[in-house]
Amino acid sequence: MAQDYVDSKIKPDKVVLFIKGTCPFCISAQDVLKSYDFKQDCLQIYDITGHSDMKNVQDYFQKKTGARTVPRVFIGTECVGGGSDVQQLEKEGLLKGKLSAIGAI
Repeated sequence: MAQDYVDSKIKPDKVVLFIKGTCPFCISAQDVLKSYDFKQDCLQIYDITGHSDMKNVQDYFQKKTGARTVPRVFIGTECVGGGSDVQQLEKEGLLKGKLSAIGAI
């Protein structure tokens, strides 16, 4: 169920964030990404805080991405990591290219 939930959200032409609403790293990742002018529905944010299978979702993050923490940020089908990773991509000037490459902006 957790694997199906996560995998069903990740799409080649979308940017997907799995977050917990009060997590400062999640808020940071959202702030960076929301500074871009995304095409309609290309930025998808899923708050797993109240998810009935949250522990298993995070266990699946560990299996799929190497970390069970949030945020888990997917640009297309690639997990680019968490909040600090998104900030680093932005700082290095690489984030816009990744977003453009999948047609999200």
